[in-house]
Amino acid sequence: MKLYETLAADIAGQIAQGVIRAGERIPSVRQTSQHHNLSVSTVIRAFLLLESQGLIESRPQSGYFVRRKPALPATPAADSVETPPAPAELARGGSIDSSELVLTTLRSINQGSVPLGSPYPDPSIFPWARLNQYANSLSRRVAQLGMTADLPPGNPELIRQIARRHLENGLAVDAGEIIVTTGATEALNLCLQAVAPPGSAIAVESPTYYAVLQAIERMRMHAVEIPTDPAHGIDLAALERAIVEQGVAACVVMPNFQNPLGFMMSDARKRAMVGLLVKHRVPVIENDVYHELYYGDVHPSCLKNYDSDGLVLHCNSFSKTLSPANRIGWALPGRYRAQVEKLKFLNTLNTPALPQLAIAEYLKNDGYDYHLRKVRKAYAQQASIMAAAVRRFFPAGTRVTAPVGGYVLWVNLPDGVLALELYARAQERGISVGAGNIFATGDAFQHCIRLNYSYPWTPEVEAAVRTLGLLTGELIPRATNCTPRKNAHL
Repeated sequence: MKLYETLAADIAGQIAQGVIRAGERIPSVRQTSQHHNLSVSTVIRAFLLLESQGLIESRPQSGYFVRRKPALPATPAADSVETPPAPAELARGGSIDSSELVLTTLRSINQGSVPLGSPYPDPSIFPWARLNQYANSLSRRVAQLGMTADLPPGNPELIRQIARRHLENGLAVDAGEIIVTTGATEALNLCLQAVAPPGSAIAVESPTYYAVLQAIERMRMHAVEIPTDPAHGIDLAALERAIVEQGVAACVVMPNFQNPLGFMMSDARKRAMVGLLVKHRVPVIENDVYHELYYGDVHPSCLKNYDSDGLVLHCNSFSKTLSPANRIGWALPGRYRAQVEKLKFLNTLNTPALPQLAIAEYLKNDGYDYHLRKVRKAYAQQASIMAAAVRRFFPAGTRVTAPVGGYVLWVNLPDGVLALELYARAQERGISVGAGNIFATGDAFQHCIRLNYSYPWTPEVEAAVRTLGLLTGELIPRATNCTPRKNAHL
C-alpha cells in the first residue's frame, strides 16, 4: 500500500472502532502531517480517499468530519478485531474461563440486564451528592498540596477516622498500622505479595470470591480449596491438614458475611482459627468488606480482634458501604506492615488524595451510622423477599442459604441442572446471574448460582426471578442422565 492508502486505512479503522465517532471532527491536515511525519500532500490524498469512500466530509472553514451514517468498507478478516463471545456461546463452550465469564456478565449488566449477577451493591443507596460536595470544596486544597499528599500510607485525617471507626466497632488499632489502598482488592493483592512468594500454596474457602482466585493465579501461586459450611464457615480440621500436608503458606478468608455464602463465623470459631494459624505460624488475610452490613443489633467481631502475634492482615474498604466509585480501602497488615507499604509504593505509588479527603470529611461531619442503619434495614428486608421468591418460583429441590449480612444469596439448583446452562438462557432474556463455576477452580459448584438482592424489589426484579424459576424447571427433564452433583452444599 502507498503511504496515503495506509494512512486512510488507519483512520478508517479508528472510525470503525468508534475511536472517532459520527459527527466528530478528525485531526486537521497539519496535525496529521506532524503526528505521522508525512507530507501535507500525502495527508490530503488520504483525506480525499476517505471522502470518496463516504467516511468523512469536508466542511468549509471547519475541517473534515466523520459522516453521520458512513458506509464503512469491508475490512479483511485478518485485520478485524475479534468479537467477544456471546454469553450463550461462552457458557456452552467446553472450556470455561472464569475471568471472561465475569467480564461478560458485567458487560451484560452495563447493557441493561437485570443485575442479579452483579458483584456490586445498588449505587442508588449511597450519598453521592454529599460526597461530591465535599470533593468540590476540597479540590483547590488538594491542588495546593501537590503529589506528596497522595503517598503511602495515606491521608492522616482519613487514617484517623478509620481508626476511630474500628474503635467504635470494638477493635482498638494503632493508626500507624493503617495503609490506605485503592479499594480492598488492592489491599488483598498487596497482602498476598507480602506474605508469600510465587509458587506458594494459599488456602481459601470453597466456594470463595472469584477475585481471590484470580489474584492467586495472577501471582503464580496456587489455591488450596478448603470445604466451607454455609452456616459455620471454613472447616478448621481440613485447614490444618492442608497446612501440614500441603505446606500452605497463607490463608485468605472472609469470616463475616462471606461472598458468596453469606455466613458469619462465630466468635469461638474465629478465635479457634487464629489460634490454629498462630500455632503453625501461617499468616491469614482477612477480607472484611461486608463488616458493617450486618442485620442484627450488634456488630460482628473480626479475626483481627483475636490477633496478638501480627499474623492477621485485615483488609477493608468503603466500596460496599459508602462509595464504590471512589475506590478507597485500607489494610491493617500486622507484622507485614513495612512490606505492604513498600509494595503499595512500588505497585501504584499512591491513592488519589481527593476521594480520601472527601470520605474523611463525610465520616467526621455526616451521619455515617444513620446511613448504615438505612442500608442494613433495606438489605435485610430484601434478603427475606429474595429468598422467599426463590422458594416460591423455583422448582422443588432448590435450596437457599440464610445470609445474616451483605447482599448476596447462594442458591443450590435441583439435581442435574447446570448453572452455566441457566446462565446462558437467562442472559438471552436480559437477566444476569452469578454462575457457581466462577467461585471455585473445579466444577464443585456447577449446580449453584449467586443472586444479588441489594437492588430494590420491583416488578421487574420479581419477573426476573420468576423467569429464572421457569428456566430452571425447563432444564430438569434434560438433566435426568447427568451425573449426580459432587457437592451437596446445603
